[in-house]
Amino acid sequence: MSYLELLKLASPEIVVVVTALAVLAIGLANTRASGICSFVAAIGLALAIGAVLMLPRNATLFHGMLVISPLNLLFKIICLALAFFTVLLAYAKNSLRNHGEYLAIILLATIGLMLLVGSEELLMIFIGLELTGLSLYVMAAFDKTDVRSAEAGLKYFLFGSTASAFTLFGISFIYGMSGTTALAAVGQKLATQSIQPLLFVGIVMTLVGFAFKIAAAPFHLWAPDAYQGAPVPSAAFIASGSKVASFVVLGKIVLVGFGPVHGSAAWHAMIAGWAPVLALLAALSIVIGNLVALAQSNVRRLLAYSAVAHAGYTLLGLVAGGRDGFSATLFYTTVYAFTLVGAFGVVALVRRETGGDDLQNFAGLWSRSPLLAGCMSIFMLSLAGLPPLAGFFGKFYLFSVALRAGANHGLLWLVARSYIHCCEIRQRYRASTTNHLERARNSGSLTRHNAGNPVNADRRFVLTGASPTRTWFFSEITRDV
Repeated sequence: MSYLELLKLASPEIVVVVTALAVLAIGLANTRASGICSFVAAIGLALAIGAVLMLPRNATLFHGMLVISPLNLLFKIICLALAFFTVLLAYAKNSLRNHGEYLAIILLATIGLMLLVGSEELLMIFIGLELTGLSLYVMAAFDKTDVRSAEAGLKYFLFGSTASAFTLFGISFIYGMSGTTALAAVGQKLATQSIQPLLFVGIVMTLVGFAFKIAAAPFHLWAPDAYQGAPVPSAAFIASGSKVASFVVLGKIVLVGFGPVHGSAAWHAMIAGWAPVLALLAALSIVIGNLVALAQSNVRRLLAYSAVAHAGYTLLGLVAGGRDGFSATLFYTTVYAFTLVGAFGVVALVRRETGGDDLQNFAGLWSRSPLLAGCMSIFMLSLAGLPPLAGFFGKFYLFSVALRAGANHGLLWLVARSYIHCCEIRQRYRASTTNHLERARNSGSLTRHNAGNPVNADRRFVLTGASPTRTWFFSEITRDV
């Protein structure tokens, strides 16, 4: 293969690299050219999407280091679209110094995401993880005027570096036992041999590393502080783009590379493998994410624990396995990512208006801005999984695939546990909502926002915290406050 053909197949990544360098140069030349930097970054991402659409449907370079397939092309476009919306969100915020540098870091993180979803080779996957991770650490700590941003960046860096160490150790064990780092070749090697102790250790360590990346319990402790302390565009990109790419790569690793050692998480026939490990992570994430969210009073921390619970639900598709399970996982995580970017956009606007992002800052949002309240309602109800929104179809797809997996509905215990937990949380959440409303009334926040319009003071929609099961809830005040 000639270098010209290589450049053509890698043209989307090259376009993003050139755009990042251009934005960085413009930002260094003129520190006040935030609008120009945002325009150049948006145009570059749009051109990269066009370059993806011009690629051939199938190609493989360097034994899987760069794989072009319809699935990989689709998720490259999704990562670029999420980066595009993050750039728009950063421009709307427009309060960060060195705007050009910030946009350049977003673009560099996007390159890492594209390498992640476009590779089926363990070393290239690790390189993509590190490129994305290093960029996101800087993005989380970019706001030098807020000490919480520095704390978020430090915690994210410490947990992320630990996750990288686990992943690299796991990859080294897998390479030692299989003699290759290409996922397809690893799968072929594992099909011809039994599970050795070192191989099992390598699989578990790799899964633990990715559990950190997707914020699955009990490896989620970095998420609340990172979501709350990081700048809003950074938190949105961490919660959306990195999650999408991580689930795509995790699905490829477990279904292509570790497919022969799938095991079984069925209640009546549990077999050692990666499926029981992911099933345990899914169950813990759903329970911990939902329960801890009840005690939160900050919207961004609430979204963080929502992400923990969503990670548990998304893992259901991978535990089910097969083409349908992977498709359900990809559909659900894509819907969740775009919904979450929209929710963070509303949070950014409310924060700019009220100076905070606690629950009390959303009191009276319907009266102040019906459009924002309506958008937030759509986003949160989609996360809640209510029809006819996309979140409902994502959850329905996941649960139906999990129920059909295996013989005798082996994953029924996991699906039933998720549903029962939803019912339990719903009852507890009603009491929690009442407490939030009482505190808001006692503090006078509702009265402040309703003052000046006493006629409709008894018909205010107040955004209150919710458990991610599903997660948000608009409580209508039916009496004067």
